[in-house]
Amino acid sequence: MSHDTNTIYVVYLLFCLLITSASAQSLIRQSTDDLTTTLQQENGAQPNSILGEAHYLNEDDLEISSRDYKDSPSNAVTGMRDRPPMSYSLKMESFNTLLQSNETERYESRPFPVGGYNWSLIVYPNGNRQDSGSGFISLYVAIDNSTLVFSHQEVFADLRFYIFQRNERKYFTMQDTHAWRYNIFKTMWGFPQVLPLATFRDPRNGYLFNGDHCEFGVDVTIHTAFQRSELFTVARNFPNPRFTWTIRSFSTLLGEAYFSDVFSIGGRRWNIQVNPSGAGTGEGSALSIYLLLNANERVRPYEKIYVRAQLRVLNQRASPQWRTIERPLDHWFTGPGLGWGYNEFIPLADLRDPQRGYLVNDVLIVQVEMEIISTTRNFRNLSSRDKRKPSE
Repeated sequence: MSHDTNTIYVVYLLFCLLITSASAQSLIRQSTDDLTTTLQQENGAQPNSILGEAHYLNEDDLEISSRDYKDSPSNAVTGMRDRPPMSYSLKMESFNTLLQSNETERYESRPFPVGGYNWSLIVYPNGNRQDSGSGFISLYVAIDNSTLVFSHQEVFADLRFYIFQRNERKYFTMQDTHAWRYNIFKTMWGFPQVLPLATFRDPRNGYLFNGDHCEFGVDVTIHTAFQRSELFTVARNFPNPRFTWTIRSFSTLLGEAYFSDVFSIGGRRWNIQVNPSGAGTGEGSALSIYLLLNANERVRPYEKIYVRAQLRVLNQRASPQWRTIERPLDHWFTGPGLGWGYNEFIPLADLRDPQRGYLVNDVLIVQVEMEIISTTRNFRNLSSRDKRKPSE
């Protein structure tokens, strides 16, 4: 019994020594790792970023071209522009120093804010070799992904790159017809082949001036969902498109203007206005007729109503020689009480001629037939284009 007890005791001591040794090795390894990391940071080394974009990888790593992230094929548009960049300008007075450096692959500007995000302009003086940019000036814009609110957030941006041309005092520009999509996995976009390096370095072209001075720039425009929208539609084929106004005792109408009762067609209220002795260019010589949007009709600010209609003075006799007079309307109505029509709809002499049949037993019949009436609806964007709320 004593022999068994001693054996168990020896085994227990060996087990404790094993655990103590492992813990000590762990502590020593942890202390060594911490010291190594500290020494690396003091010597200028930086820890690797898991979320870094492909363009930030080391040369030995696989680098993914910005074109691999494009939603659609690149459609670069180039041109010359008088105005300088609006978002950021990068001026260099020692560009040749970067060209001759074997250690400096690119220059990254300090961050600049646009649309609530921080951006950086990145210049590859000798081209981004890992993005097919060898022999060219390569330009990119990177977003600081710490300014993205959510990990799944995407930012769509238009980029326009600038290179100053001293000879003409203009800017060579390059941009894409499609927006660039940024997120935490796709933080850098641009063009690997902006200008051939030989063209850029030739002083006769004016991109390098005063020795080795140059200027780059970029405009960053953020795509945001529209806050308001409108829908324009036209209605036609109305159930009751005509309104007829029978005016009795026409010869007794001595006032300047007379108005029909209110009538509704196409969801709007209207009136016909008649000037028995004419108005404007027809005053004293012709009957004037107009279609009015009723003065009490509600119209939103800046709203316009397109109307296509026919105004008529009906012929009350079945005469093959004298027919109903019809004149078209094709206009925009811009407010209540306003309208369109004709100062000289029919000469008063023809109107009063009893043989023509327009004024019979002192009765005049005026008619309008609506063909098209437009409607404009305004919307406020709530959360997406599919969820829109009509606005007043």
